[in-house]
Amino acid sequence: MAKQAKFRIEHDSMGQLRVPEEALWGAQTQRAVDNFPISGRPMPRDFIRALGLVKAAAADVNGGLGLLRKGMATAIRKAALEVAAGEHDAQFPVDVFQTGSGTSSNMNANEVIATLASRMGKGAVHPNDHVNLGQSSNDVVPTAIRVSARLAAAEALLPALKHLRRTIATRARTLGRVTKTGRTHLMDAMPLTFGQEFGTWAAQLESAQARLEDTLKRVRRLPIGGTAIGTGINADPRFGNAMAKALSALTDTRFESPANRFEGIAAQDDLVELSGQLNALAVALMKIANDLRWMNSGPLAGLGELELPALQPGSSIMPGKVNPVVPEALAMVCAQVMGYHTAITVAGQSGNFQLNVMLPLIGADLLDGIHLLANGMRLLADRSIAGLRVREDRVREALDRNPILVTALNPIIGYEKAAAIAKQAYKEGRPVLAVAVEMSGLSEAELRGLLDPVALTKGGIREGVSGG
Repeated sequence: MAKQAKFRIEHDSMGQLRVPEEALWGAQTQRAVDNFPISGRPMPRDFIRALGLVKAAAADVNGGLGLLRKGMATAIRKAALEVAAGEHDAQFPVDVFQTGSGTSSNMNANEVIATLASRMGKGAVHPNDHVNLGQSSNDVVPTAIRVSARLAAAEALLPALKHLRRTIATRARTLGRVTKTGRTHLMDAMPLTFGQEFGTWAAQLESAQARLEDTLKRVRRLPIGGTAIGTGINADPRFGNAMAKALSALTDTRFESPANRFEGIAAQDDLVELSGQLNALAVALMKIANDLRWMNSGPLAGLGELELPALQPGSSIMPGKVNPVVPEALAMVCAQVMGYHTAITVAGQSGNFQLNVMLPLIGADLLDGIHLLANGMRLLADRSIAGLRVREDRVREALDRNPILVTALNPIIGYEKAAAIAKQAYKEGRPVLAVAVEMSGLSEAELRGLLDPVALTKGGIREGVSGG
């Protein structure tokens, strides 16, 4: 016979209900558990961490302002920091898809922290009157999202982005003189070096980093202290500014109290902007992943320009097949982040008058996107870029047969004659140099200088050639 679950009776302003005996939460959390059996997906660890940090900072501030007894403030702070450290994650079961203000998650934190603090013997701690003192779910939740997003970006996303950019830049330097056929419209184009191609990726990531860092300056503005709608009702006028300072000290990350706290409660434009930068980064990473897949294609019937590290068998039926699994995984990450941005965009405009009512979705998708991209970038750097090998013989063979090299002859023999040479070389499957010797009227020595692929990667008009 199955062991019968044990319950205790808790109450809130709506009455009594049963709560699992071992649970640290109370009635309001239980109502949310009962009301929202939707995804089974609780709010992310980063968000719970940020909630704990907000509650710890609030205990410090309220204690310092003389609004909480010192012993009680110390107990609340200690309990909140335990929550922030992840010691009670199982006590946060509320689904992402809950009330749009995130009130259920805020009360979940208030109830758990009140229970823990009460057990420390400093008096009965009330979740609303003490843990939530000077606060509202309407300013706590958007504050926690901003705190968690800033910390996740600083601790995970930006370090991973810098690591990938440095790894690509290192490979660009080592391959700086290896010349290959360029491609536009997936068709042969003028040559470039692998260093230039990889350098383009590194430049994309450098731009993405700059955009992210600029956006994060706006995400550091916290609406805490605005309470219900931004007016700061029931909060000490000094609370908001003191909270920004306390959270800055707790996290070693800069936070600010804005001049207008209504904005961060009613609108989440800065978080939509951050999501947009994740989306732009995903676009850049998708391009890099697909470039790698194309260059790795083959090894015989594709481009076969490089070999990515072989990580696992590529087929359950075709022996010896190896696939570009890491770029494929990263491409899926990028697709997911792009989808998150669509959801966050819809959520961001879902505010009516003084409150946005899709806060939990914004927080959850933003944090998931940050960590997916961070993990995907590290994987690409360490499992693909660092160990790839360029197939220089294959690259050279294709480059020698590239008819588009005749572009360099345009200033001397004209576009029409150069086009005729290119078409003839392609038709006969011969190197463009051999055909140009026959059709251009230039000597082989002149042509070798003019058609030198390495020199062509430097652009400009060839030395000794006048334009016209």
